Amino acid sequence: MRVIVIMGGVLMMSACDDSTKNPPNTNDNPAYQNSTKSTKENATNEGSEGSNVKRDAGGYIVGKKIPKKEHYVNGILLANKMYPMPKNFAPGESTEARAAFNELNKKAAKANFTFDAFSTYRSFERQETLYNNYVARDGAEKADRYSARPGFSEHQTGLAFDIGEIGNAGDYADDRFGDTAAGKWLAKNAADFGFIMRYPEGKEKITGYQFESWHFRYVGQSIAQEIYKNNSTLEEYLHEKG
Repeated sequence: MRVIVIMGGVLMMSACDDSTKNPPNTNDNPAYQNSTKSTKENATNEGSEGSNVKRDAGGYIVGKKIPKKEHYVNGILLANKMYPMPKNFAPGESTEARAAFNELNKKAAKANFTFDAFSTYRSFERQETLYNNYVARDGAEKADRYSARPGFSEHQTGLAFDIGEIGNAGDYADDRFGDTAAGKWLAKNAADFGFIMRYPEGKEKITGYQFESWHFRYVGQSIAQEIYKNNSTLEEYLHEKG
């Protein structure tokens, strides 16, 4: 299936440490800051929902409002169909995640691959424009399978990186990227640099989104390696609903 993301006038579709030896730097990106306070506040607002919530056809909680605080679990920012972010939460692209991506590319070069993070941070407003365009084109139910509604997008965290191989832009945000040599190398090695494939195949009911071989999320090396080793997802690691 061919998918598309809008960047700099180009349309593409996507839901989608200073070294790998260091844990996440909590002072680097606002996505990691004030985590204790945010977790406690959300425990009151979200904890009572559990699995006894009514969801619409797109998997979103009916009547869910955009919160005043983002949701953290053990210091990890979680953004999914259960936990949206405030409209004014705008950390920008994580410099820590970018540094890790650059280190990943150094290793990839030794295997004759060069990667491009073709879509990273998106504001609430940018995601709103993208989502509305997809709904207009494909309808809400279909759009909800591959694109997040504004406030619910991982790209707003600044920690999500849509990755493709330079020289093969035709595979950007496309299912076939995962079948390429570059895509297979990335899937196997990303965790060593703190990235997880956020929406893996076969986990759609857990994450709420279809398989995206190009969408990676920075969580830090140790967590990423554990998630990769267990063939799990961020929701499973945090014991949270998606």
